[in-house]
Parts: sequence; structure tokens; C-alpha cells
Amino acid sequence: MPTPHISAPDGAFAPDILLPGDPRRAKLIAETFLDDASLVTDVRGILGYTGTYQGRPMSVMATGMGMPSATIYATELIRHYGVRRLVRVGTAGGIHPDLQLGDVIAASAAHTDSAMTVHRLPGVNYSHAPSFALLRAAADHADAVGAPLRVGPVLTSDAFYHPDPTLVPRLAAYGTLAVEMEAAALYAVAAAEGVEALMIATISDHVVRGDSLSSDDRERTFEAMVSVALGALTR
Repeated sequence: MPTPHISAPDGAFAPDILLPGDPRRAKLIAETFLDDASLVTDVRGILGYTGTYQGRPMSVMATGMGMPSATIYATELIRHYGVRRLVRVGTAGGIHPDLQLGDVIAASAAHTDSAMTVHRLPGVNYSHAPSFALLRAAADHADAVGAPLRVGPVLTSDAFYHPDPTLVPRLAAYGTLAVEMEAAALYAVAAAEGVEALMIATISDHVVRGDSLSSDDRERTFEAMVSVALGALTR
């Protein structure tokens, strides 16, 4: 049944879904990777599509920006539409000095400065982790096709323009790969609802060095990220 944020009939979504933040990116993924993709929801301009990939049902839907928005869509997709495996595909700002623009990463853990998880488990410093099965499948697929994939922790932050200039070097000292805004929320929702989730991202800019991909480069490099995500879901 339709929810407050997703107007789609029962069965509109496949059990497996890709979750970009940008609605235009959702449309591009559907047009580029899915066969027979059809628009199933467009409430508030948040586009969702369902089609097939290599003969199996597959959906893609935008989530907007930030943990609250991602939490809303992930929860409704799981509870009301039967989605069981969710892979976020987005961009992240590199922190680790070894990362280069265009590199693809998978988040093996997600630190966060958000209070959202504090409300889930008061008194516990909850560890946000992905589905090991999905993470292993992504790594195995990347190895099989020769696609470089860096696996490690990220920071999920509530602040795009963070006021603490010392945070990034402190995170880098602990091996954090990148900063983004959704992974911890997705991992917490998936754990609470008993489903699987993973975050895969392209390094679109480097927070320390200050360099960034052009808009054209972002469109070219996103295909490697989506291919790894689809490989994980179909492996």
C-alpha cells in the first residue's frame, strides 16, 4: 500500500534495490543498467524504478540527502514493500591519503557524529556495520572482474560543512577512508529490521587535498561503482 513518502502499489519494488541520493542518478541507473525499467514512484520528485538486471528483478530509488531522509525511505521500503537487500550507491569525500578521485570504496563500518543511533540504543555506542554477505560478495565480484575496490570504515556526518577542522585528520589517523552522509543510518535501519545493507561509493573529492571530479567525470566513474553494487546483489 502507498506510504506517506512512496506512492506505489504492493509488489512495485524488487527484493533487491540500489539507493542513490540523487533522483536524476536513479533515473540514469535505471536507463543504463536495467531492462524494461518503469517508473513506480515519484512522490516529492524522489524517483523509483523497477526492472530487471540479468533476468532478475531489480529496483533503484533515490533517498535524498542525509540520515533522516535515508532512514525514512529505507524503513518504508522494507516494512511496506518487502525490500530485503539495499545497497547505497553514492559519492563520498576522501579522507585517507592513499585514495584517489574516482576510487570505489565499500564501507565495512560507519562511524557517525549523529545522535540518531543514540536514540535507538541509549547507553550503547552502537557499531554500524554492513551485511557481511553483501560486503564479501562485492569484494569477490570486484576481484573477479579486476575492478579496484577499497574496503574500510567511513564517517557518516550530519554536517556537510563541518565546523571542526581537526576532525578529518583525527579520523584519518584511525584509518577512516572517507566521509559521507547516509551509511550509518542505512546500516542501523537494516539491523533493526533484520535485512541486509551495504554502502558503496565513488570518491568524488578529497577533503584534505581539496581536489574534486568534474561533473562529467562523476558521470563516467559512477558506472564502476554501480557495476560492483549490482555484482554484489547478483553474485
